[in-house]
Amino acid sequence: MSSKQNSQTADKTQNMITIDELIEEFEFLNDWEERCDFLIDLGFELPAMPESEKTEENRVHGCQSMVWLTTELKNADGENVLHINADSDALIVKGLIAVLLAIYNDKTPKQILKTDVRQYFSHLQLDKYLSSQRKNGLFGMVERVQSEARQVVERN
Repeated sequence: MSSKQNSQTADKTQNMITIDELIEEFEFLNDWEERCDFLIDLGFELPAMPESEKTEENRVHGCQSMVWLTTELKNADGENVLHINADSDALIVKGLIAVLLAIYNDKTPKQILKTDVRQYFSHLQLDKYLSSQRKNGLFGMVERVQSEARQVVERN
């Protein structure tokens, strides 16, 4: 990837919604249909994943849709953080990826492992409205990120 693409991806990631903003927005929206539309809109804001990274090795299994996820350890303010890049072929799943990024992206591996992701999903009512297949896929992404974080912690 060129440095121009890297900086565009970094700029777009920095402009992603935070988990607090996401919770606030969901509380403002009246019903699941509006929240679902909002999730889809968030998915359009995801940084592009290069086609070269959409490989079987990067694929998240257990998802109904095709999902690819990569992580990269980066240094931010003297701390190693896990930077996540992901994409899907389904619009709603792209929105769920945006939720995942709001929770985990650019956090230290220890922060990731200490995060009670189920609490966030419950607060956003994702546990209530997502189909069991979508929930399985979402937790497949969560497990992948947590596994990557565990590997970093174990190496250090």
